Amino acid sequence: MSSAGGKSGRASGAFESYGLSKKQLAETLGIAPEALYKASRLDAPRTQSRLREMNEIVRRVSAWAGGPAQAVAWYRAEPIPAFGGRTAESLVKSGQAAALRDYLDSIALGGFA
Repeated sequence: MSSAGGKSGRASGAFESYGLSKKQLAETLGIAPEALYKASRLDAPRTQSRLREMNEIVRRVSAWAGGPAQAVAWYRAEPIPAFGGRTAESLVKSGQAAALRDYLDSIALGGFA
């Protein structure tokens, strides 16, 4: 976390626990890297929304993925058959985080992947 303890520090804590650089995190979120380096851009609704959606989804799958780093690897690369082979990253970038959360809820309740 940064010594300032601001929002950029919280974002830093998130990506550090995932094993991602700020550049990798920006790519994963589908935002410009500057959005994570500049406090004014970090506060932007799109940046905050993408960070929140990714964090929520990664936290949901972390336990069964084997930890945060493995959950991020799943988020970025694992094709999900129920979504035509798209990844969680692709779904969030295209505004389908709610559908992905619903899918994860159904899996948690014993549904089929």
